[in-house]
Amino acid sequence: MNRKIVLVTGANGFIGRRLIHALRAEDLQLRCLVRKAGAISEENIKIVQGDLLEPATLPAAMAGVDTAYYLVHAMAGGRAGFERRDREAAENFVRAAEKAGVRRVIYLGGLGETGDDLSEHLKSRLEVADILRSGTFATTFLRAAIIIGAGGASFEMVKALVERLPVMITPRWVTTLCQPIAVEDVISYLVGCLKDERTTGGTFDIGGPDVITYKEMMERFGRIRGRNLYILPVPVLTPRLSSYWVGFITPVAPSVSMPLIEGLKNEVICREHAIRDLIPLTLTSYDDAVLRSLAAEA
Repeated sequence: MNRKIVLVTGANGFIGRRLIHALRAEDLQLRCLVRKAGAISEENIKIVQGDLLEPATLPAAMAGVDTAYYLVHAMAGGRAGFERRDREAAENFVRAAEKAGVRRVIYLGGLGETGDDLSEHLKSRLEVADILRSGTFATTFLRAAIIIGAGGASFEMVKALVERLPVMITPRWVTTLCQPIAVEDVISYLVGCLKDERTTGGTFDIGGPDVITYKEMMERFGRIRGRNLYILPVPVLTPRLSSYWVGFITPVAPSVSMPLIEGLKNEVICREHAIRDLIPLTLTSYDDAVLRSLAAEA
């Protein structure tokens, strides 16, 4: 019996690289879609060069695929027009997947309440989910808040702020609640969804065990690094204004950091926990996730 083919889009990214490493332990044929040749050099993995914004490059990647992971976002390509690029990429993916007869898709998107007050980034993540769910295949939608891991945009922003700004004047978004999750736990959920057919077609919130404010996140990070922080929230500083100085302070590209900062006004916590029954994990605490990430960077 032939092993099923699993495609990973966004395979060269923060999540994608970790995911393909984890999937190598599974009994499947692993295929990765990359935009640049030579971006990945893992053994026993078929690499297909293509771009979701160029539909003609997709049939070779999709041929014979049973399950595809959708880990693509367009913010790294520049802030201007990233919503349009995300929309076009998702629409091209759906058409190609339908034509190839892909059975299921697993999409990692963002937590966030629906409504008119969502940031551009969170709106785009939800729009992509809707586009994928319009396909004839079954879409599993994992909704994550901040993902803590070395090399991840959120982790690198917090690290830079804590280490470079002992005194911070911030907007009131620092009191917004969030539910950070360790990148290792995200990978476990992504692999678990592939292995457990009960997750097919479902939407699941995924988060760590700690529900904390962004202020607490930075303070706890500071304590781990042996730094005292002084954070002063003020009412006149908006998330958009603060995103400009964050862009100067942190090493994360402004096209990525600015939409993320503007999204911090939205509370991102799990509203349901069904996936914990389907894929039981011992979830990693925020402090342990930070310690692991710092060790990985070192």
